[in-house]
Amino acid sequence: MQGSTSPIVQSPAGARLWRPAGQRNLRNSWSKILGQRAAWISASSKAFTIASSLINAHLNLRYMSTINLGVLKEMDGICDKSHAKLFRQQEEYLCKLRSCYRDLVNAVVHMSNASMSMRTYMKRSAGSPLMEFSNDSGLDGDTGDGGGIAIFSSLPLQYFENLGVELVEMFVSELKVKRLLVVEFHSIAYNEAKEAIPCTRTSWNEEIYPGEFDSVKNLNNFFALDSSALHPGLNVLEVGENVLGLSKGQPRREVLQVYLTTWLVEVNINNFRIEEVIAMVGEEMQITLV
Repeated sequence: MQGSTSPIVQSPAGARLWRPAGQRNLRNSWSKILGQRAAWISASSKAFTIASSLINAHLNLRYMSTINLGVLKEMDGICDKSHAKLFRQQEEYLCKLRSCYRDLVNAVVHMSNASMSMRTYMKRSAGSPLMEFSNDSGLDGDTGDGGGIAIFSSLPLQYFENLGVELVEMFVSELKVKRLLVVEFHSIAYNEAKEAIPCTRTSWNEEIYPGEFDSVKNLNNFFALDSSALHPGLNVLEVGENVLGLSKGQPRREVLQVYLTTWLVEVNINNFRIEEVIAMVGEEMQITLV
């Protein structure tokens, strides 16, 4: 590929012009990736708290008929009122969970966009001898990587791109798991609610929120529901009894705990590797990335 690079980019003068702009763009791209990682952590933590409250409300609703209300049972309509309140709580928690899931999607989409915007292209301004730089290709043969030269001290731009893709793939895989769980949480709550709350059950092939499909359309194979793609060695069909409607009954309390634990541990995200990548990139750029 280097042989087809535009002569002006390939020349020493072109490299000197390109490198500062390329460095600036690369720093910005990695800052965006890490910023979206922080946004993911915040949204995921918030969603876990909401999911826990949803499960608690669901279990209270499920086992209310077995609870000894004591003197409260003499109150007119106490059970019906309690059921209605718990139904409303479930709906509120589901709405909040959908909002958090949308935040997770946005974080991954922005992270993916940043990982694909690390290249810097040279272009001439009309009527000006000055060279400008852009994220879009302007000169024939310009690959946006400075012809493969080291962008900082020793590593070419493509190396940083590959690291960015590695991180994004972790979060895309984890987003699949979280989407699966959100779908399942809807199924659990709406199975219990029956006709008490007007709602539509959510399936894997339906949008969790309006515009979701448009948001994730550029994430590779996002809707390919394959257990090995979700996590090597993790068979999502064994995560619980009711995943994707495999069981018509309600999952046991222990299975619900598995769902919450699965959300919390984020098996697809290797934080040790992420910190290693951040340190490596920061060392090459001679800055501290946070």
